[in-house]
Amino acid sequence: MRGVWGDFMAYEELEASMRERLGRECLYVPSCRLGLYVALRHWCPPGGRVLMSPVNDDVIFFVVLAAGLRPVQAPLDPHDGSIDPAAVPDGLWPRLSAVLTTNLYGNPDPAPELASRCGQLGIPLIEDAAHAIGSETAGRKVGTFGQASVFSLSKHTAAKAGGFLAIADPGLREALAKTRDALLAPRRSGAELAYWARPYAEATVRGLRLAPAAWAVLRMLGQQEREDIRMPLRPDELGRAIESAPGLAPFHSWARVDMHDYRATPGRGRLARIQRKLGKLDAVLDAHRRGAEQLLATEWARPKAGPVQPLFRVPLLVEDRDAARAALARERITVGYLYDPPLDDYAGEAFTDLSPAPEAGRWFARHALPVDPLKAARTIEVLRAAGTRPARGGPAGV
Repeated sequence: MRGVWGDFMAYEELEASMRERLGRECLYVPSCRLGLYVALRHWCPPGGRVLMSPVNDDVIFFVVLAAGLRPVQAPLDPHDGSIDPAAVPDGLWPRLSAVLTTNLYGNPDPAPELASRCGQLGIPLIEDAAHAIGSETAGRKVGTFGQASVFSLSKHTAAKAGGFLAIADPGLREALAKTRDALLAPRRSGAELAYWARPYAEATVRGLRLAPAAWAVLRMLGQQEREDIRMPLRPDELGRAIESAPGLAPFHSWARVDMHDYRATPGRGRLARIQRKLGKLDAVLDAHRRGAEQLLATEWARPKAGPVQPLFRVPLLVEDRDAARAALARERITVGYLYDPPLDDYAGEAFTDLSPAPEAGRWFARHALPVDPLKAARTIEVLRAAGTRPARGGPAGV
């Protein structure tokens, strides 16, 4: 009982920090993906359709399917990969059960417009703010427009675990906490050991400039399973899993990719480390904003109007994304968080409603080079030395 009470107090401390930052009731979750599943199950009826971005992590796609929902791929703004509400056909809106934003790399989706649409339709807006813990739009923080929002502590804080489910109605906290607790997996000593070993193993092999060994270590710890940008779809197996939805168990092999302990009850030491990382967030956000400002001033960027956001990654738009990625890799600068091809091309109409205007998403996915703003200066130097050219043209002359 003492251990359970200690964990509860650690949850409370984390939630209080995020509640103060966001101005909303917050519930700690072991991962953003689990928080999203809890939100989708609570707000969306099984069989409903959810509008989402096709340029998104495939894990999120599988979480939507696990919740017993049908993904509907949205048309995108080719400048930053955000949802383009004006390009959504009028006849599609009434068929939706929810809208799920992505706030890709920290660039805000048009939440005010989407919240207005959802309000008119009487459906929930759910904000995935995994990349956008410090971003704002229309004078408000990302994650404060919808009925629910989810945040990741694996991104800006680099805590490698944890997240929050933030809710507009504090009266729902108890019910959502019960759902979360029912989904938690028992704590495993091996998972805690892997969590603590991972940063030291990575630092050692990378410090020795042993990149293949670094990836081997990540695979050994269950943190890197992709041989390509997208994980294998396995359509026959996926079809059988959908027949059993809603439920996480049939989708476990997809939902756990790159984070095997996404449902694990965290140890007290892990929670304490997450709290320390969260306490340094403001300084990290300042550094991300400074790096983003440098990158957005380059020839490869198409910045939005308004203040610079503390972007998790800055999507530079380059003519040959793979060549630019290879040039950076030669200098030990890793480019991750690529989402190509878009989800409708990846999954097909057997598993998702296709985007009504797919070209902008395809163009963005093909040309976006998501750059870590903390490595801005060196990245700019390498890309210019490699002769990297800005992406030309675009859909509809973009």
